[in-house]
Amino acid sequence: MGSLIQTIVKSVSVLAALPQTATNGLIKPEIFRATPWYDGVPAVEQCPIAPGKSLTYTFKADLYGTSWYHSHYSAQYAGGLVGAIVIHGPHDQASYDKDIGPVILSDWFHTDYFSLVEQVMTPGDNVPPPFSDNNLINGKMDYDCSLIPAGGPHCTPNAGIAKFNFTSGQTHRLRLINAGAEGLQRFSIDGHEMTVITNDFVPVQPYTTSVVTLGIGQRTDVIVKATMKPDSAVFMRANISAACSTAHQPNAVAAIYYENADRTKTPTPNATDDLSLTTPLFTFPALANAATTLDLEVKFTQNATKHNLWFMNKPNDSSSFRANYDHPILMLSNMGNNSYPYDPQWNVYNFGSNSSVRVIIRNLATFSSHPMHLHGHNFFVLAEGQGQWDGKITNYPRTQRRDTQIVQNAKDANNPGYLVVQYDTDNPGVWPFHCHIAWHVSAGLYVNLMEQPNQIKQKTIPQ
Repeated sequence: MGSLIQTIVKSVSVLAALPQTATNGLIKPEIFRATPWYDGVPAVEQCPIAPGKSLTYTFKADLYGTSWYHSHYSAQYAGGLVGAIVIHGPHDQASYDKDIGPVILSDWFHTDYFSLVEQVMTPGDNVPPPFSDNNLINGKMDYDCSLIPAGGPHCTPNAGIAKFNFTSGQTHRLRLINAGAEGLQRFSIDGHEMTVITNDFVPVQPYTTSVVTLGIGQRTDVIVKATMKPDSAVFMRANISAACSTAHQPNAVAAIYYENADRTKTPTPNATDDLSLTTPLFTFPALANAATTLDLEVKFTQNATKHNLWFMNKPNDSSSFRANYDHPILMLSNMGNNSYPYDPQWNVYNFGSNSSVRVIIRNLATFSSHPMHLHGHNFFVLAEGQGQWDGKITNYPRTQRRDTQIVQNAKDANNPGYLVVQYDTDNPGVWPFHCHIAWHVSAGLYVNLMEQPNQIKQKTIPQ
């Protein structure tokens, strides 16, 4: 924490079928205070990185904890352009013996990401969503190769699962990351309880659970005590929720071997988490009343050409997000242009000099929840549920803070899913706020939240 991080991202095509695909690189290890142009979203903070070109990202690590980086070009990260980032800082006031490191959970599709986006946006009614083919822990999981159709991708039988080490009597920190494209994950370890200590970048008051639920983009750090005998071997599990996601093979396992276990043998097998259970370790109370409030509705509908799209707008507005890679919005704002009447599809909400913002999201879709992610901030999660928000703030003043939170699906037409978040506008920039399911953001479930444009104008953006 506090160090300057520099990363060079080069766009190199490795697929003959996609020879001219651009990319964008270092996304979401930080909230990029003072350097919003390194947030990495094409058409917002930068142009895409052209094939064969590179871009050097330089930013200060002003937060610490577990995060990840991924491409923000279309649904490109669904094809594997992701990785974990751990930024070390204070010890979170948590005691443990060993840091096991990142445990990346990810659904996996055999079809390339661009074809999947085309499938989701195919014109017509009742277009089925893509089903993931496998579920992975740290990039590994066996697959039944007999399911591969003739002419399909190469398949290695019994390719193997990820393996981790525990020491009997010691405590172990696991850094859980849902880096998938669509699947909501439920994580557990056979025969063990987990103590949650951090959500996203925010340390929380520790609590014990047997299952951790992770939407796309969410991270949770847990401490697990190795309570079994030294020759024990158990499974950790990641299961894609059948109620919230679509998967042909939803169950992933990885092996945990105690110090004297026989590593040649396979271990013998043995919903949104409640918001009220989680309070931050360090209290920064949200303002009881924000300076301004934005109401957004999420809905699924078709455009004039019958393509299936997601919309996220003020009530009575109807604009599905579309980007213009030639005109990044942050650069336009830096030049003093903060109004885009001829480009409503950019979905820009300008909060001016307001000191704080409360955003109330109502999800009108009965068939899908959404992991909502905000760049540039850790927001306060004031409330979530189904129906109409009663105005009460959960666990005030010790309100949960994080950068990704699930808004539930609607129960019915009269009871939408709702999520209420709030943040202080202390990081001048244009910050994406979007669903982190790859197909949903590609289909328009996205808005840009602009704050302190007068300060954006004063910044010097590197060329």
